[in-house]
Amino acid sequence: MTRHVPARRVDAAAEGFRERLTRAVLDVAGHVPDSEEHASRTPDERARAIASAAANKAALAAGSLALPPGPLGWITIVPELVAIWRIQRQMVADIAAVYGVGADLTRSHMLYCLFRHAAAQALRDVGVQVGARLLVQDVPLRLIEKVAAKIGLSLSKRLVGRGITRWLPVVGALGVGAYAYYDTGQVAHTAIALFSGDALHAPRQARPLRAKIAR
Repeated sequence: MTRHVPARRVDAAAEGFRERLTRAVLDVAGHVPDSEEHASRTPDERARAIASAAANKAALAAGSLALPPGPLGWITIVPELVAIWRIQRQMVADIAAVYGVGADLTRSHMLYCLFRHAAAQALRDVGVQVGARLLVQDVPLRLIEKVAAKIGLSLSKRLVGRGITRWLPVVGALGVGAYAYYDTGQVAHTAIALFSGDALHAPRQARPLRAKIAR
């Protein structure tokens, strides 16, 4: 006999998942970690090394957390994302430091770097295009909360499809690890574009960090 799950219960579960993701986004992007890196004479090279190490670390963390099969695997989704985002958050801080702009890093820059590739539309109020450049504004907490909610909604829709891999323990773990590696590379690409553009073309003073926008 087929058991029907009330639509209201499904909607409540989806809403709860979105709220958890939103809170996780706020918690991760709301903190800018310190970095042990210093301004480098060869920042591009050092940034790539930092990105590679972070991508490998994220892939290992994601693959390990994705191992539990079946319904138990669903429980690991948000912890997996938080673990990856924390690795990426430190990577962003380290990349900013090697370009000599770590002291100017704000939660708005962190939010932009971590999620631009995954939820660009949600970040339109954070990044403002001026000519061929993009200015990342230090926006107030209220706006950051709204942006985080949009990111949570966007991610929850994408994760419904990814969640099916939790029913395939080994293949799923390998796939999730590979995606974490790729995702970390995308974050690094955004951070390098943002910080290298600022370090090369702006004087050192209090200002919004800037990025070149590819035409």
